[in-house]
Amino acid sequence: MKILFIINDAPYGTEKAYNALRMAMTIQKEDETTEVRVFLMADAATAALPNQNTPQGYYNIERMIRSIILKGGKVKICGSCAEARGIKELKLIDGTELSTMKALVQWTLDSDKILTF
Repeated sequence: MKILFIINDAPYGTEKAYNALRMAMTIQKEDETTEVRVFLMADAATAALPNQNTPQGYYNIERMIRSIILKGGKVKICGSCAEARGIKELKLIDGTELSTMKALVQWTLDSDKILTF
């Protein structure tokens, strides 16, 4: 099975990104055969920036993204969203990649389930 998570909200401020990534990580833990895909759009594009510094006891989106990638998940960032936020040329978390709407459409057509946060 292939599950696509589309995240639109900023990594901090609401818990949408956290809940999406938490669910993705749990799916990977419960069923290693499921392919997890994450597409970061709009303000969620900033979730792919490395060196996030969160207070002790708070969730860290960077660590969650790294965990998903380490377990074989794929994480793509909307290129035009990154460009609009001035982060297209910045270093991103290793294993993530800038992408396109065309690639999101392909993932959408090829996924068995799509969850939007």
